[in-house]
Amino acid sequence: MKWSEEAERAINKVPFFVRKKVKKKVEAYAQQKAKLSVEFSDVNELKKKFLSKGGMEKEIKGYEVTTCFGGSGCPNTANSATRLAKDIEDIIEKEDILSFLKQSVKGDLKFHHEFRIALSDCPNACSRPQIVDIGIIGAVLPGITNETCILCNACVEVCKENAIILDLENEYPLIDYNQCLMCAKCISECPTGTIREKEKGFRVMLGGRLGRHPRLAMEVPGLHTHDDVLLIIKNCLKFYKEKSKNGQRFSHILSSADEIIFK
Repeated sequence: MKWSEEAERAINKVPFFVRKKVKKKVEAYAQQKAKLSVEFSDVNELKKKFLSKGGMEKEIKGYEVTTCFGGSGCPNTANSATRLAKDIEDIIEKEDILSFLKQSVKGDLKFHHEFRIALSDCPNACSRPQIVDIGIIGAVLPGITNETCILCNACVEVCKENAIILDLENEYPLIDYNQCLMCAKCISECPTGTIREKEKGFRVMLGGRLGRHPRLAMEVPGLHTHDDVLLIIKNCLKFYKEKSKNGQRFSHILSSADEIIFK
């Protein structure tokens, strides 16, 4: 649906973490009025309705699962999280976070009370997994094979983290795994198969947030399988429902990733 310039400016003032949701609501509101484009008046009318007493609470479902554009064919995809996102949403639906929040929070629910999970298919992290309750990043651990390296330097040039150097004496690439973000670019660029996929999985981060006291999420060590991630999600939700009082964010009750038993 087309948006007027004034309407676009107005919607861009909405906090990014709810902008997509609000934009859909505005478009649906305009369609109900049989309009083919969104004007500033539509944004303003819905804003007044939304900010009226109890207006926001009607739109809250208790959680948000956000994904990046990787599933649409992004060339940067390392490991697709599309299926994982669906399985996570199934788990969080069964946990009925909305009922938990209604019982726990004093007063009206607001969007910042929602439990947020963001998934990204690569370390570019377009969905901002580092600043939500649980962040998940698709990853591929590269490994060195016995295939002859032709010292073409393609892997060195493509690595933005400078995690690869060529051992000219032994004619082999060396990977610094402390620097590697497991984006799989070196694997796709290697013409000889000297660097190949060693392991595929997901990085998991816990307890990120914005607000008055922002904090980047803490990474759970290791590369995790699909089933590992689902177990982590279940354990995090259990921990959250046991410990959170009066709408406390997951990040405020989690001081260390070690607090949760993952496997």
